[in-house]
Amino acid sequence: MSHPVPSTSSLQSTERIGQRASTGKSEPQNSHIASIHVLDDDSLLNVFYLYRPFLLGKDEDDYARLMGGSGGWVRGRWWYTLAHVCQRWRNVILESASYLGVSLVCTEGTPVADMLAHSPPLPLVVDYNNQDHGITAEDEEGAILALRQRDCVRRVRLGNPTTNLQKVVAAIDEEYPILEYLVISNWTEDNSTILIFPETLQAPHLRHLALDGFALPIGSRLLTTAVGLVTLYLVMDHPSTYFDPNTLLRWLSSMPQLETLAILFLFPVPNGDIERQLSQMLIMTPVPLPNLHTFRVRGVNTYLEALVHRITTPRLEKLEIDFFHQLTFSVPRLLQFLKTTENLRFDSAKFQFFREEVYVEVYLHGEAEMYALALKVYCWHLDWQVSSVAQIFDLLGQIFSEVEHLTLEHEEHSWYSEEHNEVDCTEWCKLLSLFRNAKTLCINDGLVGELSRCLQLDDGEFALELLPELQELTCSGSGDTSDEFTSFIDACQSTGRPVTLYSVRRTINTLILWCGYQYNVDVEAKMVPFPVAYEHGFGFWWHQ
Repeated sequence: MSHPVPSTSSLQSTERIGQRASTGKSEPQNSHIASIHVLDDDSLLNVFYLYRPFLLGKDEDDYARLMGGSGGWVRGRWWYTLAHVCQRWRNVILESASYLGVSLVCTEGTPVADMLAHSPPLPLVVDYNNQDHGITAEDEEGAILALRQRDCVRRVRLGNPTTNLQKVVAAIDEEYPILEYLVISNWTEDNSTILIFPETLQAPHLRHLALDGFALPIGSRLLTTAVGLVTLYLVMDHPSTYFDPNTLLRWLSSMPQLETLAILFLFPVPNGDIERQLSQMLIMTPVPLPNLHTFRVRGVNTYLEALVHRITTPRLEKLEIDFFHQLTFSVPRLLQFLKTTENLRFDSAKFQFFREEVYVEVYLHGEAEMYALALKVYCWHLDWQVSSVAQIFDLLGQIFSEVEHLTLEHEEHSWYSEEHNEVDCTEWCKLLSLFRNAKTLCINDGLVGELSRCLQLDDGEFALELLPELQELTCSGSGDTSDEFTSFIDACQSTGRPVTLYSVRRTINTLILWCGYQYNVDVEAKMVPFPVAYEHGFGFWWHQ
């Protein structure tokens, strides 16, 4: 597949866009039609600036942005056609190349040697990111040729299996003075071959670095010279790629502009090993990250503790933590870190229990679209999951004292054994007692019976002290779930603490709103008179 190359030769094109060529015959003129050439150069430049496409995943989710967007960077060729319209347009674009961010794009099928020989000396964008098949010999040669133009390379994204990346990655060495964006992913599940990043690579103007499946040499010059780095995303999938907290903190100490930091280990490291490494720490000074707003860590809790003990993040807006399963957790420094981060004040929490993990999202306020804190523990079986989060949140309990809205969801699996699917009520009570200010509690079908059982004590009384501020209880299920909590609601009422019960009844094809009496509903015409509603795909309240 060939691609258009912006040639430096003179262009033969029409200078009057929007006007018909003269034929010698008089034609009616429309006073409301004007040529775009009536615009002066500054106005034309503004049009070109607004015409530029969004690149790098600006409007996508976090992962897509970290990896440079889900689309190809071939859209960086937006200016190729415009430059061939006429000489004036070409001059406007090339004279303002830096302002417009124009570049030459090298990707699959690009004749790189030919393009470099016949194009203006513009910055290069190198994008070979194909998960479906490996890089061809021709593309490999072209990518290496482009990467050897070190003074011109602005952005690089490589994503291929290990065997296809070895030669290309090896070419990324020495100094790249204008490199701003570097994303490299090893698209393979085979960890037998480890890719080691060139130790001599330097990029003093690098702003975005994302490496997935690579070993970074401890003596790498890349992270010590990239003082303007804004995004750092490192994924380690093999023990040989591990670096200790001291090394990471040393790298971070030279990155005061950092805004997004994600460090993910896909393998567990024994806590004892990390503790021995920390005992050898020589420098105990804090590492300020004044601009950091997003921070994600995946690993064992000792590694996390080492990081949050040293870094200061006054502007943190979102914190994500992924823990491997372990019997005990100890996070006293995480508690102190959260208490000193001004922006993290929580209003609502959602616990989601899945097959192999428990996932918790905590929000600053009920209407927030994005969580401020996300915590995940990788472990199987509901009893282990509840025990893990109860233990962690018990250690962090102080910062959740103001949470007013609590949600508990469970993804049921038929192959779960009853032994592991039934949780000790002590663990549920420990978890619920941490949210003493909760005013609303939502429970889904998989946990309705479980929670109703745990709210009742052995002597038949109810544990009303667990949620003393509770005002609304919502439960959902395929049947009438309200009966499960009727006695609890009555007990609250008798103590002068009225709690309103809501229930969502779900059937296979229909969701029903029920208020004690029924009306006829014309489903076909979508007529939904109150108070009974039949609709597909939406939930409705049943108020008792």
